[in-house]
Amino acid sequence: MPFNAKQASQLRAFGSSVRRVRMARKITQEKLAELVDLNIRTIQKVEAGHVNILLTTVLRLQKALGCAWGDLLGK
Repeated sequence: MPFNAKQASQLRAFGSSVRRVRMARKITQEKLAELVDLNIRTIQKVEAGHVNILLTTVLRLQKALGCAWGDLLGK
């Protein structure tokens, strides 16, 4: 199912936040994929804003990145 403009914008913003936090922590996409138990391609899609992930995956990303909700959700 394609995303509407608002959803696409939100997914891009989330992906940018994941990338920003990951890079600030000097974690590679490969390492993050390993920590979160996802395929690297999924991490790439998340960071590009091309995939809508489950809340449980967001929780795993947050834990692996050691950051607050607001760091990922822009709050």
